[in-house]
Amino acid sequence: MKADKYIIPEGNKVDIRKLPTNSKADGVDKEEIIKKYEENKQELIALQDKFYADSREGLIVVIQALDASGKDSAIKYVFSGINPQGVKVHYYKAPTSEELAHDYLWRIHQNVPRRGEIAVFNRSHYEDLVTVQAEDIWKGYHMSERVLDDTKKKFFAKRYEQVNNFEEYLYENSYRMVKIFLHVSKEEQTGQLLERIELPEKNWKFRADDLKVRDKYDAYLKCFNDVINKTSTKNSPWYVLPGDQRWYTRYLVTEILLDALKACKPEYPELPDDEKEKLPECRKVLSEAMAEYESAKNEKKPEKKSDDTKKKAKKKSKK
Repeated sequence: MKADKYIIPEGNKVDIRKLPTNSKADGVDKEEIIKKYEENKQELIALQDKFYADSREGLIVVIQALDASGKDSAIKYVFSGINPQGVKVHYYKAPTSEELAHDYLWRIHQNVPRRGEIAVFNRSHYEDLVTVQAEDIWKGYHMSERVLDDTKKKFFAKRYEQVNNFEEYLYENSYRMVKIFLHVSKEEQTGQLLERIELPEKNWKFRADDLKVRDKYDAYLKCFNDVINKTSTKNSPWYVLPGDQRWYTRYLVTEILLDALKACKPEYPELPDDEKEKLPECRKVLSEAMAEYESAKNEKKPEKKSDDTKKKAKKKSKK
């Protein structure tokens, strides 16, 4: 099962609230999916190595979801095994006073990776389109009246345009962005929050205020629906993945990453001709050095005593 079916096409109105939150509609076999997931991870390791060496494109992976939807675990398991030198994970929490003193894309742009690297955004600039809108925070911004003296609809319509322009700008500067929404049911979210209370090792994740956000499940999902439909583009698409079964979600994430990396067509860079000409001589120097090391090792090895010598030594010791 490929992840393509979960893309939200640009310009097509899709009600994500009606999309599946589990794998039942796909009729997949769990054991087969887990096996394919492990195979995908191995392929990702090889592709990411080539992507890092090639360094012509950068990849940004945005992961958004409602609370307790498995963002952290998806990142933890999908990216395990990949060379950490080429992957950076950024967690975006409530903005600091320093960040609030800048435009909302400022903290995002600071974490755009070097080409050849993968940046994973756990939450992202989309918090400034979803949370700010759902919680009606925007009117409290310390900004000019010419900006705030607008209707809510017009204010966020401008933000949708700004985000689309920003992401297209990155694409035109050799970056790709894939955006993933982990779509969980309210029942699954409730179960995950309850688990955080019942398991002592997960208590640290729980806050009483999480219940207030849970109470706004429908409002948040409606907001995500509007935002995703207005910001899913051909070059920076949104994927709305079923999130209730994490084994299936993680598999789909690996499919998305493989497609994104393959689209970059990474290749190991070739040596310049002048360096290629030096290879035979360099090989000769290194081969001779290795031969010397082996020779030195052999000289240090003690000679094996013959059987006759060993017998004579035993007789002497008895006397």
